[in-house]
Amino acid sequence: MAVAESHKELRFTRAGQAAGFWMAAAALVMTALVFVLVAPYRAEHGELPHPAWGLIPLGLAVLLVRFAIRCTRHAYLILSPIGVEVFPLFRPENGMQLVAWAQIDSAEIDADRLTLHYNPEKTAGLHLSLAPIAQPQRELLAKAIRGRFPDISDRPG
Repeated sequence: MAVAESHKELRFTRAGQAAGFWMAAAALVMTALVFVLVAPYRAEHGELPHPAWGLIPLGLAVLLVRFAIRCTRHAYLILSPIGVEVFPLFRPENGMQLVAWAQIDSAEIDADRLTLHYNPEKTAGLHLSLAPIAQPQRELLAKAIRGRFPDISDRPG
């Protein structure tokens, strides 16, 4: 389904989270490669494992690559004219949460967390971790939130 006015929204993906999966996948590919590279020495050293054992880390690497691609491409947060859309990691089509701008009284943002307050007493709201978002995009998110709520300031952290 195409978004009608995608130029009016800011999408923040889980690219920061995906980096770890990319590195883990690379390590597993290297592990699989070791099984293949030691295969010629198997005749001399019978205790070396069969190269087919390399298929296990290779299969895991394929799964991690798919997961990393999903994290890189799919949204975690979308700031739209309607409000803030929050997408969970698994089954985002079923678990997506929309917080309308009218519901949000104020917001706080620091290095690790975005907090949306629903009332002036700050007793109800939503805490969102910024860990899945890549570091450079966190500054853009902070700027966008400050633009929407100009009276907020960054908390030390």
